[in-house]
Amino acid sequence: MNPSSARRSRHGRFTANALGLLFSAVMAFPIYWMLLTAFRPAEEIHHSPPQFWPGHLTLEHFRRAVDTPTFWANVRASVLIGIGTVVVSLLIGTLAAFALARFSFAGRKAFVLVILGVQMIPLAGLIIPVYLLLSDAGLTDSLLGVVLTYLVFMLPFTVWLLRGFIVGIPVELEEAAMVDGCTRLGAFRRVVLPLLAPGLVATSIYALVQAWNEYVLAYVLLSSNDKQTLSIWLVSFQTSFGTDYGGLMAGATLTALPVAVFFAIVQRRVATGLATGAVKG
Repeated sequence: MNPSSARRSRHGRFTANALGLLFSAVMAFPIYWMLLTAFRPAEEIHHSPPQFWPGHLTLEHFRRAVDTPTFWANVRASVLIGIGTVVVSLLIGTLAAFALARFSFAGRKAFVLVILGVQMIPLAGLIIPVYLLLSDAGLTDSLLGVVLTYLVFMLPFTVWLLRGFIVGIPVELEEAAMVDGCTRLGAFRRVVLPLLAPGLVATSIYALVQAWNEYVLAYVLLSSNDKQTLSIWLVSFQTSFGTDYGGLMAGATLTALPVAVFFAIVQRRVATGLATGAVKG
C-alpha cells in the first residue's frame, strides 16, 4: 500500500470512529441526564444554567418513588403482563413458525403476507374497537385482557422472526433424528429447539420490552390504580402543582432497570437471533 493510500485509510477510520463516538454520545446523553436527575438533589435539578456534573448525590428520589402507595402493585402488574405476553407469544409463535417453515399448505404465502401486513396497522386505529371487544367480553380492567391485546401485536413479529430462523436450520437434522427413532415432536424438541435458542431469546426480549414499556393500551384498558403498569405509574409524578422531576427520573430508572439488566445478559444472543431471523427465509 502506497503512503497516500495508507493516509486515506487512516483518515477514513478516524472519521468513522469520530462519527461513531459522536452518535453514541448523542444516544447516551438522555440516559445520562435521566440518571443525573434521579441522583441529584432537588435544588440542583432546577439550577440555572443547568449543571452537567452532580455536586452531591442523594437517594431521596428513589426512596420517595418506592414509598408511593401503588408502586409494588404496579411492579407486580408489569411483571405478570410482561411474563404472560412473552410466554404465550413464544409458545404459540414457535409452533406457528415451525408450521410455516416446514409444512406446505394452501395459502401459506398469503398467510406470511398477512402477518407482515398486520404489523403495519397503526395502534391508534385499533384502540376503540379493542376496547369495545374486551368490554363485551368482560375483560376491561383485567390483566388478562391486556395480555391478550398485546398478543395481537406481538405474535406477528414473533412468527415472522422465528420462521426465518427455523428456515435456517437444515431439515436434514430433523430427518436424521427421525431415522434414529424420534417422532416429529421428539425431533422438534431435541434438535430444533436447542438450535432455535438465539431466536427465542431475541424474540423474548423484543416482546418483553414492548409489553413492559407500552402505555396507551394499558392506560385505556386498566382503570384500577393497583392494576396499572409502571409506565402509567410514572404519570403520578406529574400533578396540577407541577412535575416532580427527581421522582419521575428515579421512577423511570427503576422502570428501565429490569429490562436493561436482562438485555445486558443476553445481548449476544439477541444480536445473533435478530441477524439470522431477519436474513433467512
